[in-house]
Amino acid sequence: MKAKKLLAVGSLAALTAVGLAACGNKSDKLASDQVLKWSYQSELPSMDPSKATDTISFDQMANSMEGLYRLGKDSKVTPGLAKSTKVSDDGLTYTFKLRKSTWSNGDPVTAKDFVYSWQRTVDPKTASEYSYLFSGIKNADAIIDGKKPVTDLGVKAVGDDKLVVTLEKDIPYFKLLMGFPLFFPQSQKAVEKYGDKYGTAAKYMTYNGPFKMTGWTGTNLKWKLEKNDKYWDKDNVKLSAIEFQVNKSTNTSYNLYQSNKLDYTFLSTEQAKQLNKQDGYHILKQARTNYLQYNVAKNKFLANQKIRQAISHAINRETLAANILGAGTLPSSSIVSKGLATYDGKDFVQVADSKANKLDKKEAQRLLKEGLQEVGEDKLTLNLLGDDTDVAKKVTEFVQSQLETNLGNGTKITVQNVPFKTRLSRVSGGDFDMAAVAWGADFADPISFLDLFTSDNSYNTGKWNNAEYDKLITASKTTDANNAKKRFNDLVKASDVLNEDQGATPLFQLNQAYMLRPGVKGLIQNSAGVTNNWKNVYISK
Repeated sequence: MKAKKLLAVGSLAALTAVGLAACGNKSDKLASDQVLKWSYQSELPSMDPSKATDTISFDQMANSMEGLYRLGKDSKVTPGLAKSTKVSDDGLTYTFKLRKSTWSNGDPVTAKDFVYSWQRTVDPKTASEYSYLFSGIKNADAIIDGKKPVTDLGVKAVGDDKLVVTLEKDIPYFKLLMGFPLFFPQSQKAVEKYGDKYGTAAKYMTYNGPFKMTGWTGTNLKWKLEKNDKYWDKDNVKLSAIEFQVNKSTNTSYNLYQSNKLDYTFLSTEQAKQLNKQDGYHILKQARTNYLQYNVAKNKFLANQKIRQAISHAINRETLAANILGAGTLPSSSIVSKGLATYDGKDFVQVADSKANKLDKKEAQRLLKEGLQEVGEDKLTLNLLGDDTDVAKKVTEFVQSQLETNLGNGTKITVQNVPFKTRLSRVSGGDFDMAAVAWGADFADPISFLDLFTSDNSYNTGKWNNAEYDKLITASKTTDANNAKKRFNDLVKASDVLNEDQGATPLFQLNQAYMLRPGVKGLIQNSAGVTNNWKNVYISK
């Protein structure tokens, strides 16, 4: 990012370092066993930087691979493979000098690996859902639309160690994007060698980060990140390995934590209430909004604005956040998370707060009655799709109960909870009525949320569209991009349109309670972008 310009629009989301910075305290002594044991609630979907879409995949890639920058403590962009960076006076040309580094197969990492990776991601044949983040890099939009060849992308290698990036317009958050796995280098040799298998299992990848992956078959629920001896900064990596396992039940994972078989576990609401005074208890404040996504294209009920509005007014978000989820979880009145961005001393959510996302049973029933008349039906019947974790099941059960009770009139909501990978696949394929989904900001700017609902965005799988909304988002990226006040107002107005039309229904901003063994030091957790940075973690005696 051009940090100064970004801060004028939105404050960077906080990153917190849990414990001490690695080797920051000379009195700390390393334990003999430097193996960290970590629990996830969902399976790992992909290790392909061009195709991954979820936080677990990005966690794994950000620690087994590396781009130009890393996201470090106190929201600072720290050097990765970029040894130095020069920016032209007009802010449209970035020249990166790369340090010497090596892939896990022994091949050198070069500027050509970045060029190949970026061209692969924007290539329409790759069908990357995240390719829209390249918008603003010269010719990216035209390439994604199939109007220009990938070789016209504004990125070129000058020798092995110089990368030059040309922009069409100023991108306020450009440097933060460079720390996101989508912009990491990829080995053309590996991609071509493994073909369709690339990124589908640990052995079908090459790694250039602090760790390298072993043991992941693509479907199993246990794997490792092992220290990468070919990493350029290996001397500052203290962990020998991180062992991962998937536990969808927080009861199971906490029992494993108690028996020293895990060093990290999520907590349920009930567990958080019981354990919040214990050593090792923490709350991860996330720039993440959980919301209902509607399939406007395929479901005639949800294509009706009044029915979507009725659904929003039928849900008590305060009860959901405080009683069902707890641990400081916040009810959401906007798709943008609280604390992500400010302008002129005001939080974005404070300005974009909407009554459209407040409980109002009388209004919900009125809107439902009118909406049903407009679609020619007597009662509302929908399927709600969600994940199969303990927390996700509680959320979908709550929403089901709220809609059936508060909408009345014979409303029937069936719930289907499926594995995370299955839910991702079904939503991306448009195989759903209404889905309980979540989005975590990729960088600390409202556009990371609001971009999702433009009519041509690949993540807009329900196909909601609004011409005024698209116009406002476009203005924030073009004519108003360098005017902080106008850009902020564009985004607030877009949020207002989204809320009024209920293109999506925000539910809550999750603040996740967890236990981390007190001897684990140096963990950096991001509220926006990649969640966990394990590079400098160590285990003390």
